[in-house]
Amino acid sequence: MKTLDQYNIIDSKINYNLSPEDLYKDTINNKMGVLTDSGVLSVNTGKFTGRSPKDRYIVEDEITQDKVWWGEINKPFSEQNFDLLQKDITSYLSGKEVYVRDSQACALDAPSIKVRTICELPWNDLFVYNMFIRNSNENREVDWSIISAPGFFSNPQTHGTDSKNFAVINFSKKIILIGGTAYTGEIKKGIFSVLNFILPTYKNILPMHCSANIGDSGDTSIFFGLSGTGKTTLSTEEGRKLIGDDEHGWDENNNIFNFEGGCYAKVINLSREKEPDIFDAIKPCALLENVIISSDGKVDFNDSSITQNSRVSYPIHHIKNIISPSLGKNPKNIFFLTADAFGVLPPISKLSPGQAAYHFISGYTSKLAGTEVGINDPIPNFSTCFGAPFMPLHPTVYADMLIDKMNKCDVNIWLVNTGWVGGPFGIGNRIQLKYTRAMISAANTGELDKLNKGSYKIHPTFKVNVPVTCPNVPDEMLDQEMIWRDKELFEKKQKQLVSYFKDNFSKFKDFASDETTQGGPL
Repeated sequence: MKTLDQYNIIDSKINYNLSPEDLYKDTINNKMGVLTDSGVLSVNTGKFTGRSPKDRYIVEDEITQDKVWWGEINKPFSEQNFDLLQKDITSYLSGKEVYVRDSQACALDAPSIKVRTICELPWNDLFVYNMFIRNSNENREVDWSIISAPGFFSNPQTHGTDSKNFAVINFSKKIILIGGTAYTGEIKKGIFSVLNFILPTYKNILPMHCSANIGDSGDTSIFFGLSGTGKTTLSTEEGRKLIGDDEHGWDENNNIFNFEGGCYAKVINLSREKEPDIFDAIKPCALLENVIISSDGKVDFNDSSITQNSRVSYPIHHIKNIISPSLGKNPKNIFFLTADAFGVLPPISKLSPGQAAYHFISGYTSKLAGTEVGINDPIPNFSTCFGAPFMPLHPTVYADMLIDKMNKCDVNIWLVNTGWVGGPFGIGNRIQLKYTRAMISAANTGELDKLNKGSYKIHPTFKVNVPVTCPNVPDEMLDQEMIWRDKELFEKKQKQLVSYFKDNFSKFKDFASDETTQGGPL
């Protein structure tokens, strides 16, 4: 590639499709990162150690004005302000050294798009190499372009942004502009948002914020969940091959396909003992973000002094147990993962179609209000479709598609609490990973249904089917109320959580079907 004149980026030095080794060198030589004792590049993303959803916009135009679910999540941006912002960001990059990469999103060819990224920073380009599908498609026209310039800051008065940082999607121009932030997740979630709009609208494909794996018999399992619920961890299961860890599509032929070519995993408190696949994937070519490194190059994964959201990106082939290409069929089990810090949801329960739609629209998990054990209360966090910041359409569009596919495929849907048992945060304990793995394994093999056929208990409040026994899990662990010592506190916390569910769902009542509305708690 010789020029970026078509983007009005003039006289720049273009580094096109550089290798990870070259990007490591450029990052180190420019003093933007350091190598760990195992030779892995580590960087600090600066002010932003996570996405800034309040600074994400969609251009309101003929394509989007009647389709996008406008509001606090999908904030409208004018075409005029976008044009001015594009003019200024491309002027900023003109004459500079930039990193350009052509790659692909979607492992299935029919819905795939060719993506061109133009990055100011070499390690942002390394992230793209790791996370997107490494196929330049040189003979194919570019479908979407991303321009990422962390050193460019918008002027809110001039450009119409709320802050100096921004991520703006333009569906007519098929361009995403990102500025004022070096956090790499903005790049991947920008394309995810694009796919979440175009796939349901034009391809009748359900986009999903989920991980997925496949068993030896060809059955596919899907794991929905927000950050911290165990999506990446639980999809790396012994005896099953990983399709992908975060973003997938489900088409009319029941293909489950990965959007990405890599994994972006949280590494806080990471250990080989707990998560060997992720731990061993951190090797040269990977990119660590916001971890603490000692003077001798060792990573302290337990140190959260920069952020709880320390991360690593790596190409999917760093995981040994993968399916290639990243495709599956025959979806049989779907797991909704929630880290319930109230400690009242059952560790695992089976959902009816209406309950599945209700919990899919709700997208519940918990965030902790503070770090002092026993003092701060958990904060409920509802994110529609387990990915509200990336869903441009109304949540019921995705929920209706899920129910339709669920009914056609005779798929089981499970609600799995990876959070607290025996009490709320500060009193109870986080459920042991070995128990959650055992429950998911039993659901995948059909053993959970076989053992509990006719004996599932109907939860008195949430109305879901709760198993009474599961291999390698104590029976009492399946019943939250049974293992709580303070029954009065249990009732109090349960009522609290139910009220949060109802308050959150009230804004969807006018759009949801009766079956979905009745899928909630009493």
